Amino acid sequence: MGFQLEKVIPWGRSMEEYVKMFNLTPDELQLNILDCAGGPASFNAEMKQQGYEVISCDPIYQFSAGEIAQRIQDTYQSVIDGVQATREYFVWQDIQSPEHLGQIRMAAMQKFLEDLPLGIQQGRYITAELPTLPFDSDRFDLALCSHLLFTYSDLLSQEFHLASIRELCRVATQVRIFPLLNNFSTEVSPLVGLVMKELTAQGYNLEIQQVSYEFQKGGNQMLQVQRGNIS
Repeated sequence: MGFQLEKVIPWGRSMEEYVKMFNLTPDELQLNILDCAGGPASFNAEMKQQGYEVISCDPIYQFSAGEIAQRIQDTYQSVIDGVQATREYFVWQDIQSPEHLGQIRMAAMQKFLEDLPLGIQQGRYITAELPTLPFDSDRFDLALCSHLLFTYSDLLSQEFHLASIRELCRVATQVRIFPLLNNFSTEVSPLVGLVMKELTAQGYNLEIQQVSYEFQKGGNQMLQVQRGNIS
């Protein structure tokens, strides 16, 4: 069965958040970047406005802006309710309340929706999903993956994580994954250590780095991965 929009909960983040989540420097913003599993984030739209180029890929891009907008409306309140029910797991500083979170997310997703039709025409939004990507090897300098790997460790297997990270490393020189926590939790995914051990044994270079972004308590680390001298 193909990808189904009714099984997705769209939730998008802004360029400002991406910069903090992934420790992106001004020089790195000029690199050839892939935003993998980008969903309805405004990162691509805002980068384009500022003269940068990003390719975003996600299976949700097969649907129209109107269809995605409707799904956002259908699921929005359930997400806010979920955050409200687990609000002790979050840092209420830059984001002050579940309602404020909703405002920020809706603003980002609206920018995405407005950009999507033109972005598809320009080839900036590609329908694709892990663990198999339709890009040539070494196509990108940097691949970013936000709130998919490790976030959904209860749904995505260790094998899926390994295959996905190897695929990201195939298409990009360096890969950055954020966060390392399970969804609606303050616990580091148990898959982080297992995946790092396996990839290290396969010759990949891995490093956990602190970042300046923390919304989930303890969620201020990203995993950086790149190919080593792999035989």
